Amino acid sequence: MAGLINNLLILLLVFQNSCLGFRNPLSVFKRYKDTTRSLSSECLGNNRPVISLGLTDFALDIRMPGVTPKQSDTYLCMSLHLPVDEEAYVVDFRPQASMDTVHHMLLFGCNIPSSTENYWDCDEGTCTDKSNILYAWARNAPPTRLPKGVGFKVGGETGSKYFVLQVHYGDVSAFRDKHKDCSGVTLHLTHQRQPLIAGMYLMMSVNTVIPPGEKVVDADIACHYQKYPMHLFAYRVHTHRLGKVVSGYRVRNGQWTLIGRQSPQLPQAFYPVEHPVDINFGDTLAARCLFTGEGRTTETHIGGTASDEMCNFYIMYYMEAKHAVSYMTCTQNINPDMFRNIPQEANIPIPVKSDMIMMTHGHHHEETKKTDDDSSLKQPKREEEEVLDQDFHIEEAVDWPGVNLKLGQVSGLALDPKNNLVIFHRGDHVWDGNSFDSSFVYQQRGLGPIEQNTILVIDPSNADVLDSTGKNLFYLPHGLSIDKDGNYWVTDVALHQVFKLGVHDKEPLLILGRSLQPGSDKNHFCQPTDVAVDPVTGNVYVSDGYCNSRIVVFSPNGMFIMQWGEETSVGKAKPGQFQIPHSLTLVPEFGQLCVADRENGRIQCFRSETGEFTREIKHKLFGGELFAISYIPGGLLFAVNGMPYPGDIVQGFVMNFSTGEIIDTFIPIRKSFEMPHDIVASEDKTVYIGDAHAKTVWKFTSTETETVIEARLKNKPVSTDSQKKWEKHMVEQASPGISFVLITTLLIIPIVVLLAIAVFIRWRKTRVYGADADHKLESSSGRILGRLQGKGSGGLNLGNFFASHKSYSRKGFDRLSTEGSDQEKDEDDGTDSEEEYSAPPPPPVSSSS
Repeated sequence: MAGLINNLLILLLVFQNSCLGFRNPLSVFKRYKDTTRSLSSECLGNNRPVISLGLTDFALDIRMPGVTPKQSDTYLCMSLHLPVDEEAYVVDFRPQASMDTVHHMLLFGCNIPSSTENYWDCDEGTCTDKSNILYAWARNAPPTRLPKGVGFKVGGETGSKYFVLQVHYGDVSAFRDKHKDCSGVTLHLTHQRQPLIAGMYLMMSVNTVIPPGEKVVDADIACHYQKYPMHLFAYRVHTHRLGKVVSGYRVRNGQWTLIGRQSPQLPQAFYPVEHPVDINFGDTLAARCLFTGEGRTTETHIGGTASDEMCNFYIMYYMEAKHAVSYMTCTQNINPDMFRNIPQEANIPIPVKSDMIMMTHGHHHEETKKTDDDSSLKQPKREEEEVLDQDFHIEEAVDWPGVNLKLGQVSGLALDPKNNLVIFHRGDHVWDGNSFDSSFVYQQRGLGPIEQNTILVIDPSNADVLDSTGKNLFYLPHGLSIDKDGNYWVTDVALHQVFKLGVHDKEPLLILGRSLQPGSDKNHFCQPTDVAVDPVTGNVYVSDGYCNSRIVVFSPNGMFIMQWGEETSVGKAKPGQFQIPHSLTLVPEFGQLCVADRENGRIQCFRSETGEFTREIKHKLFGGELFAISYIPGGLLFAVNGMPYPGDIVQGFVMNFSTGEIIDTFIPIRKSFEMPHDIVASEDKTVYIGDAHAKTVWKFTSTETETVIEARLKNKPVSTDSQKKWEKHMVEQASPGISFVLITTLLIIPIVVLLAIAVFIRWRKTRVYGADADHKLESSSGRILGRLQGKGSGGLNLGNFFASHKSYSRKGFDRLSTEGSDQEKDEDDGTDSEEEYSAPPPPPVSSSS
């Protein structure tokens, strides 16, 4: 019996040691107890840099230690030693920053930070050895997210030991109350091996010279790719002030495929590669930076100061783990002649509003007086934009009286420059089965035009009618849009025309199409549905329509520019095919126009300049029809579906534009959706939906916690509620299988039982063997424990992403060895925001979900 008990004790100790092999992450962080950061009380949770998420996963909270920058365009850095030695994988990033205080953040990996202080001025540099950019966050740009199964490999024997966080504080007026800032990023890491490993490919010009006054200067980079296949999922562009557009391509058999194209004057974060692009052995990677030398009196060279220039195109990719390379670079142009065939879009600057340039480069009123001839230039208005997250819900504003307005069939909605709601309705006219013949000619002209005012301007708070117009002009109103100058753009499906109306003008300012004449050429429409007007170029986009399947583009004065689209073929609808393009919305940040392809139940997006298809968003929840869409700055796309097929639900949707995922759905409380026909949303997430059958308009508002709103109004860091929710979600998702709590419980119960048995055995042995019993038991235990001794080893490795080029001097690159304006104190640098961003999943990839 005693031998059996001894064997049980041995098995218990072996089992306990094996279970500890499932490494509770807290065990590897014990050394952190002595190095826990002592931070400001305003940095809630920040004294807890390591968060256990189960047996194999953990989160690493990398935050500024309660800093108060005193000057605008301050760059501050801090480092965090990696708390594990074993191999691990970074699989997710969660930015913790307020746009009210932070312009942008960069996260590096290296072995030797430039300082051992709690934090330091980045003028001292980020790292003394080679460093890599692992993550970038900036206002109005989506945060980086890795596809499922993809991770940045860290740990092992040869890698980096530190994360270094660089935070750029653009406008420090938010710190007038002397509060402490704790901005940063939370990483989700796992010990589970990832099948796909992420890496960085940097294309960089090292010898470009920009002559003074030269209008257009190209910097071209091209390299042959001679490694295992890699799959691209995000890109980032970087120049200084002279850069107009940066474009990257894969060239295969003479065919140029776009990887990404962006203005470097917009937030320089990582953007998603809109279509999955794979790079195979023998392909060529090519990039072009378009510069101008206008305004300069001397030559401009590549360098790290604000007066120099740079041409960088970063590509984030993943490869199969067995072939993974963490970093690659291209700094030459192997075939200058090939750039004669580069797509024309690479030579066209992307228009950027002047206020956006100011926000991107930190342009401040006080400094403007010293550097600009125009002393009347005012400081750009600070917009109270929300951080893109999922901590809100759309609900009907049940006390809003607008639902009781006396309206005809509501066909169009828009918001004017004062944020008033504008309604386009059909008065006493109704579109029914008798309205048109088989040739789409309107059959009820004898009724005359609608005698009521068809355009109503509504106070968004109390639904009072502020203004009205549109009497005796229209037969069957449909789409409505309002341009930046407040002009109304409307469509009439009976007249087959598009109208531009001034707010107080009795006659149209512009008419497109022929009255009551359906057609499909440049001068005719057939039941046009909607209009969108580009706020920068003034170009007019018309969705045409019920009996045509196209998008037609006109200049601001009504000259035909181009068209694209075709009727849906039999079977699955292809990109660029429509079955009633019903609603339009522009996405200026991405240079795209999105279309509600109604009867195909999907959203299609295109490059607004070229009409090139970029993506499809489709969900089962949409059902068979998707009627209307609306985009707001910051990355949110709103939509509403139509009359349901059996089993479908008529509802509104909120989506993350970058990922296409549905964040929220909503329905009204008062009345019910019957045929919701149009939707419009404002930047504060107020949503209006007009219903053609219910003849009403609903108002919906977003609900958020008071603590978050109060923190933003005071320009203080947002509370950690969202962080806690994310931690909870990650804990729930981490480590499928037996939980740590369950294993602990299972271990404790037999230990208690065996301790009781051991006490009984000791008592029996004492009676049988006397004093010699202690020696026998200690000797047996010593042998068991001796066999179970072990030891650890390791070292953390992020990989040395950015190797320096022999002709690429580090001088002036202390803050960031491959970038300049992200590091140099630059009068034209400034503001912030976040946005979540998910890359497309590994191939094969479907754009539908």
